[in-house]
Formats: sequence, C-alpha cells, structure tokens
Amino acid sequence: MTTPFTPPTFAYVEHVAIRVRDIHWHIRFFHEVLGMDVREIDGPADDPRQYWTLGGIQLMATPDFEAPPSNDAGWLAHLGVMVDDLEAALRAAEPWGVKALPQGRHWLQLPDGLAVELIQAAPGSVAQALAVRPRG
Repeated sequence: MTTPFTPPTFAYVEHVAIRVRDIHWHIRFFHEVLGMDVREIDGPADDPRQYWTLGGIQLMATPDFEAPPSNDAGWLAHLGVMVDDLEAALRAAEPWGVKALPQGRHWLQLPDGLAVELIQAAPGSVAQALAVRPRG
C-alpha cells in the first residue's frame, strides 16, 4: 500500500518568454487578435526591449533571432492559448498572414516560426483567469 503523495506546493505557469525578431508585429498580433493587453514594458514604449501581456506572454526583442522550424522539437514546441471565442480569434488572425499548421486550423504559425494552438475555453473561464492579479 502506498501513501498518498502531497506536493509541497502548487504552481502554474505565470508567463512564457519568447524571442521575436519583430516585437511590434507580435505586440499588435497578440493584442488585436487575442485581446492580450500590456502588463509591463521594459524600455521605451515605442521601442521596447521586452513586453509582457496580461495572460502570460513575454516578448523579447531579438532582431537577429532565427527560430527552428515549427516541426522541430527545438526551443519551444508550441504555445497553447485559451480563447473565449475560437471562431472569432481565427477570423481575427486571417489578415495577419499566419498559416494553419497540419495539426488543424486552430494551429497557427507566426512569421518568426512560433506555433500557436488556439483552444476554446469553457464559458467565462478566460475572464476568471485574467481577473487573477498575482503580483497585486
């Protein structure tokens, strides 16, 4: 008979840092397509070195960065993003020149090679998650 395991603490991912060549394009994409507002900026607002969104994305301006292909198990396999309206997010992404990946139309490849999986969230859950202010 085994003793039930109790972890010493519970955790969640607070943010994911991503190197991008064109930080301005990514800021606009995550804001205009997914509604992810700014949480913090490192550097001048018109030319940030780093940019954090509410919802856990940290964009790091790295103009000479070359990402591996999306099917490579390199530095980041993909980013999963919960959305409150999947169809609306997919429609909003169309004019951005992102391409659907073989995994399905809700898998998008951004120009720098980052693969993003858009996931339909349960009703109200995105608003609940964004209401959490862990850094107070």
